[in-house]
Amino acid sequence: MTDLSPAEQKQRLRAEAFARRDALERSFRVDAAHAIAERALALPELAAIQPVGGYWPIRSEVDPRPLMEALVARGQRVALSQILHPHLSWRDWRPGDVLVHGGFGVREPGPDAPQVFPRALLVPLAAFDRHGGRLGYGKGHFDRSIAELAGHGPILAIGLAYAAQEIEAVPAEPHDRPLDLIVTEAGLVRPERT
Repeated sequence: MTDLSPAEQKQRLRAEAFARRDALERSFRVDAAHAIAERALALPELAAIQPVGGYWPIRSEVDPRPLMEALVARGQRVALSQILHPHLSWRDWRPGDVLVHGGFGVREPGPDAPQVFPRALLVPLAAFDRHGGRLGYGKGHFDRSIAELAGHGPILAIGLAYAAQEIEAVPAEPHDRPLDLIVTEAGLVRPERT
């Protein structure tokens, strides 16, 4: 794969990662989402951050709703992403809020929901590595959001993943933003920075 550009490597790795993730049994994914929520709730780094930005799950990605609901239940504000391509906006969310259909099949708050600027982001991914590298869907929405939100102050980027999504190395490009933590059903990954 070394003859390929980072973008071409990512395209190949993304297809392999989606196949691995899609092969996970639905019951396993449901149980994993709850285990991931428990692990994330125990993170001292996440305990007092307000608001926390999340996402509505699509395809076979980790379902963050158990975690987002638990954050709201313990008194933290949660925001959901709204796609305003090529950027994301973050809107207040509470369980039971009416959502609209947005881009890429994502359900999101309507434009009347108050906009907020999260201090922590729950980030979906196709694959990750031990250095905090994240392979997303290729549109750069979360990389841009991490960079933009960092302009308002420190931002904690937490990848939510199944352990099966780990790869040896995610090819890095200049626009990529590393994750601060990755939470899987098997444990917590604190990236080793090189």
